[in-house]
Amino acid sequence: MNNTYKLTLLFLLSFSISFSQEKLTKEETINLALEHNYGIIIAKNKAKIAKNNASIYNSGHLPKVSANAGANYSKNDSDTTFKDGSSTSITGDESNSYNASIALNYTIFDGLGRTYNYKKLKETYNLSELEAQTIIENSLVQVFAVYFEVARLTQDTKNIFESLTISKQRLERAKYGFDYGQNTKLQLLNAEVDVNNDSIKYISIQNQLSNSKRDLNLLLGRDITRKFEVDTNVSFSLNFDLESTITASKKHNIEIKKATKSLELSNFDIKINKANLFPNLSLSSSYGWNKFENGTTSFFRTQTSNGLNAGVSLNWNLFDGGTTKTRIQNAKINADNLQVQKELVSNEVERNVINAFEIYTNSLFILTSEEKNVETNKRNFSRTEEQFKLGQITSIEFRQAQVNLLNSQSNLNKAKYDAKNAELKLLQLTGELLNTKF
Repeated sequence: MNNTYKLTLLFLLSFSISFSQEKLTKEETINLALEHNYGIIIAKNKAKIAKNNASIYNSGHLPKVSANAGANYSKNDSDTTFKDGSSTSITGDESNSYNASIALNYTIFDGLGRTYNYKKLKETYNLSELEAQTIIENSLVQVFAVYFEVARLTQDTKNIFESLTISKQRLERAKYGFDYGQNTKLQLLNAEVDVNNDSIKYISIQNQLSNSKRDLNLLLGRDITRKFEVDTNVSFSLNFDLESTITASKKHNIEIKKATKSLELSNFDIKINKANLFPNLSLSSSYGWNKFENGTTSFFRTQTSNGLNAGVSLNWNLFDGGTTKTRIQNAKINADNLQVQKELVSNEVERNVINAFEIYTNSLFILTSEEKNVETNKRNFSRTEEQFKLGQITSIEFRQAQVNLLNSQSNLNKAKYDAKNAELKLLQLTGELLNTKF
């Protein structure tokens, strides 16, 4: 069996196996990424930590209650001399003491520092959710970039195999023609070279396809050797308008939301530092029980006491050397910086939207042009093939038409998925990526 038939059987076998493989749709890809992508899992866990930190239990609003208990034992030898000169000795004088108490401490007023800190923790949690959303969006864009690369290589593999099949058919005709004296040895050698070149392309594209599938499996957090096929069809949202797109980005873009949230947090820092200018009023209360079992030298053999204690304390730091004033000033400067940062982010987003919009528009134009090129090259190849069979053109001219068709098909595949990736980037900038059906 020659190499031509081996390659044909290998291709047919690979496609028969692919029919039984998993068909990974775009919707399933999103669900797998959201559930198993490593970066997304870590981002969600960080958001959970921020949520725990924003709990009332971490705010300082609740009182602190503590319990204490203890027991002591002592055994002593003592020698005592009285004023009249008499003396006494006691050996092994034992005594015991027991105690237990429960105490409550509560800050009644601290200049509203706890209140602002609690609000800041809640806004910090909201910021962490925005940061998690950023990671989710970036991860999905990355996942689909690889998904569409798998789709592109899948279609390129089919096109290269079709070109290889044509080259092998031409080689068979060249062999027959050479055997019957109709072709020269040079024509036969040219046909063999073209088959070898197409075979190399086919093997290379298969290797690239396998690598890309492993990359996608890794991003989806599953067995990297898992076999699957992808959906090579794509559709485009043609309702983009530049002005409305810019307006939507100013309202929904995740980076602008994060900048706004950071500015809100800085305002809470100012209020928290100002709280140190006010007095601090605290309440403390305790209930205790004590029992003493004294030795023989004590006046009382046993003694027990219990009781309730309560008190209020006021602490006002009238002057701390200017530390609080400095912190307030720095917090205000930081807020000014974050305001400037927000304006910068807003302008950067507008610039990125305009750039992405132009890239998307140009990508759609290129896609339309490449579709026309493919149709033109198909018609050109069909006529060239007929003329080649009639002996009206050379094998070199036929090969050039074949290469032109293959290149135009490859360019069309690239243009199609480049346009889709450009659309995803535009959707991400406008904050609509997670709301889009793929």
